[in-house]
Parts: sequence; structure tokens; C-alpha cells
Amino acid sequence: MIAVRLPTVLRPFAGGAERVEADGSTVGEVFAALQPALRRRLTDEQGAVRRHVNVYLRDENIRDLNGLGTQVRDGDELLILPSVAGG
Repeated sequence: MIAVRLPTVLRPFAGGAERVEADGSTVGEVFAALQPALRRRLTDEQGAVRRHVNVYLRDENIRDLNGLGTQVRDGDELLILPSVAGG
């Protein structure tokens, strides 16, 4: 199982949970196993990670790894962080 830690803004789409778990061997497979309402907030219509969403695996942004194809192993934790813009 892979744990997915959620920011407060996404918790309503996971029944209020701070953390959810899903199976998969890649980040994309883990996302595919999530509840549809939550998955829609993480990925766009083409299935890519939304621009305003950052996903970290072992302190590395998956965009710097292999994106949704990044391999995960049992016990890993993905951290979801929304982008913050300032003015």
C-alpha cells in the first residue's frame, strides 16, 4: 500500500481524511485507484498532474523524476502540496 498525504483543501474529497492509501507500482496507478472526486482534483482531463499540484516522493518532486510513471514501492508515502502563488 502507498500512503497519500493530503493538504487540508483536498480532504473533503477524501471523506475528511488527512491520509488515504492505495495500491499501485507507479504514481499514476496509485492516483487511478483513488476516489474519482479526489483524482479529478489531482489530474486533468488528459490524465496529467494539474499544474497547481505538486507531488513529492521521498522529498523529490515527481516532475523531477518520471512524473506519473515514477515507480513506488510498498510503504512509500506521496505528499500532495498545492502550489502557492503570491502577489
